[in-house]
Amino acid sequence: MRTISPISLEDEEFSKYGKIISVDNSDSIVINNGFASKHYNLCNIDANDNGGVATLHLYEGKKREFPLKINMMEKHPHFSQTFIPRSKTPFIIVVALGAKEPDLNTLSVFKSNGNQGVHYNKNVWHFPLISLEDNEQFIVVDRNDLGKEENKIIDCIELELNQDIEILKD
Repeated sequence: MRTISPISLEDEEFSKYGKIISVDNSDSIVINNGFASKHYNLCNIDANDNGGVATLHLYEGKKREFPLKINMMEKHPHFSQTFIPRSKTPFIIVVALGAKEPDLNTLSVFKSNGNQGVHYNKNVWHFPLISLEDNEQFIVVDRNDLGKEENKIIDCIELELNQDIEILKD
């Protein structure tokens, strides 16, 4: 059994998997006659393969019990995926690199600070949403095939892991 504690979600460690979504260290401009700041270009959505388009979803996460057994991972070969929490509650991120299957030597576990979201690059293996509280809401941006049968592609590959991995909450 392999047991892993999450580390703080930091740009340098997470960059090989995607990008952290945060206003910290982001470019911004003042808009609306000084009543708002626009933090722009936080990530580029990559969802256009074979006629797909970016779309916005709202996910409601259920609280996970820890230690959490990681027994599978998933990836999206044709689009990137962005998760932005609507509350200030931290959440856990489990990611790995690899082509046909997750390379468990690259498996990393992060804990957000509650003000951070994540943007997974195309083909990054990840465990599904890990909420620390019930009914946590996340704005999710990913792909919509527009309901056209000719545009349907395999958009989620799930794979069972051949190793027991246990994730701690802290």
